[in-house]
Formats: sequence, structure tokens, C-alpha cells
Amino acid sequence: MKKLILFSLVIAFLLSVSLSWAADEADKPANYLAIKGGIYSPSNDFDVQHIPGDSTFSRLDNKIGFAGEVAFGRYIMPAVAMELGAGYFESKGSGEAVAGQDARLRVVPVVLTAKVLLPLGPVEPYGEFGVGGYFSKVRDFKIDESTNTKAMFGLHAGAGLNFNITDGFFLGLEGRYLWTDDSWGSSDAKLDGFITMAALGFRY
Repeated sequence: MKKLILFSLVIAFLLSVSLSWAADEADKPANYLAIKGGIYSPSNDFDVQHIPGDSTFSRLDNKIGFAGEVAFGRYIMPAVAMELGAGYFESKGSGEAVAGQDARLRVVPVVLTAKVLLPLGPVEPYGEFGVGGYFSKVRDFKIDESTNTKAMFGLHAGAGLNFNITDGFFLGLEGRYLWTDDSWGSSDAKLDGFITMAALGFRY
């Protein structure tokens, strides 16, 4: 009985503090701009078709590459935000079996993300889930031309942490995992992988 009372008091205290923080968050600007930069770590290798129309492919191993995004967001509630972003990420591949086989995967994503946040004063952890379109191109350096240009549908989920420096300025760190579907066309480059980025944010 004593443990139940103590547990109830702890929950009541945390709830009251959370509501107080949420009320404070409601006074902050509702819109924000976030500029992000980091790395893309692919989970899969990709194939390159050296001669267009040929059925012969070379398997290349993917390497970690740059990732960046510019996102516009809006707090629709103190603990819920929607974010629309566009960016770029890439990965360079080299031949597993034959030397001299090199290619670069370049992707332009347009994504919509929902974020559920826990406003804890200067610290704001969150979870996220979203959808997006991914416009990809593989450049084969062996024949010096771009092939396999296509668009894909994808889902992503992740978590992050914002550090509120002021009501109008924050720093952030987030990690997400991306899953893609090649139903928009035949695909030889799977984009699945981790994207980890730091963010510079401005509320207005």
C-alpha cells in the first residue's frame, strides 16, 4: 500500500511538472527552420549496369557519405510538431570483385515528418516517424555517365534531442533509419540505412 501511494505521488509530481513545462513551451514561437548536416550510412550494396540495356551488373559496396537537409516545421501542440524537409545524401561504391569499378549514389529526398516531443525546459527529446519521396541517381565512373535514375517511396523513423539555447534558437542531434520501396520502378540501388545529423534551428 505504501509503495502504491509513493508511486502515485511520483507520477502526480512528474505529470504536474510536465504540464508546467508544456505551458511554458506554448509561449515559444510556433514555426522553426532547421539546417542539418551529417552522415548517411547505407545498409545495402548496390548494382551498376555498365552498359544500358545489358543484363550484366557489377556489385559495388556502399560507403558512408554526406547527408544534409533543410526543414521547415511547426508546433501544432506543445509536444507535437510537423516538419517538411528537402535535402541531399550520397554514397560512393567500389567494386568487390574487380578493381576500377566505382560509382556514386546521389539522392534528393523530400520528406514529411511527425515528431512527438517531451518538453523538459532547455532539453527536448523526441521520437519521429515520416514518409518521403527519394529521387536517386547512380553515376558509373567507368563509363562516365549517369544511369539508374529513378524515384522511390520511403518511410523513416528515429529519435533526437534538441537543446534550447533561447526561445528562438536551438541546437539538435537526430538519428533516423530509412526504408525504401522500389515500386515506382525497377531498382538496383536500395537506399535503406542510417542517417545521423546535427541541426542548427531557428524558431519564428
